[in-house]
Amino acid sequence: MYNDLKGKTAVITGSGKRTGIGFAIAKTLASDGCNIVIADLGGRRGVEEGQVRVAGSEEMDAIASELKEAFGVKTMAVCLDVTDGQSVLAMSDAVREGFGSVDILCNNAGASFGVPNGVEYYDEAAWMKTIDVNLHGVFRVSRAMLPLMKAGRPASIINTASRAGKVPPIFNGAYAVAKAGVIMLTKVMARELAGAGIRVNAICPGQIMTDIEKWRFELEAKWFSQTFQDRVDEMCKTIPLGRIGETGEVAALVAFLASDASSYITGQALNVCGGQLMEL
Repeated sequence: MYNDLKGKTAVITGSGKRTGIGFAIAKTLASDGCNIVIADLGGRRGVEEGQVRVAGSEEMDAIASELKEAFGVKTMAVCLDVTDGQSVLAMSDAVREGFGSVDILCNNAGASFGVPNGVEYYDEAAWMKTIDVNLHGVFRVSRAMLPLMKAGRPASIINTASRAGKVPPIFNGAYAVAKAGVIMLTKVMARELAGAGIRVNAICPGQIMTDIEKWRFELEAKWFSQTFQDRVDEMCKTIPLGRIGETGEVAALVAFLASDASSYITGQALNVCGGQLMEL
């Protein structure tokens, strides 16, 4: 537990589903005493967007209420489309009214469209949308939140990149390119914001058991006429620790990067992948 996080305010995008990394981040930070803003698409009860279910507003509201009750923190659920500048500004206004300032921003929203496809056959609209959500969304949200973070005290931005941003996967090029961009954007922001006391880092998850990871294993199982567990076992052979990661293990790294325990770390893209990737 990081005692210095108590009373701080954290905004986590892509945090509206209990099965995702964003929710694990929100729960972990709330357990350390952070006030929490749950930001996700919302809207209908939950629809398919790309390959996984999108968070519905009812689930977002329920998560906010549960965290408030469980940890005694202040919470808010805000509908957010990171590809829509007006939606981002509306979220910023809501956070300003509800909390006044922001200490921690976790740019976690992400999605992949048009896959599996090689570059030669990739649908252009799907390519552009993938880049827009994963890369441009980080830019839009960060730009909107920064005025709320420059309050004369240290603050932290943690961007969710990916192992795919360092080692190119096949048939998922737009996502890999976007996440590589997130890593460089993280470094640019770290240089630009250091003087304002804002640290900026990225996390690079490998195989973590989320909805999108389950979708991948299910798709591969169909391709290779295998079971879901067969595909999981094959993936585990590529991971030195021999297992798929859990969302809480990613959230633990985020809490460290948000806290004073990492006060001399900025501009880094840290792997959390069970040793599957061993490079900076």
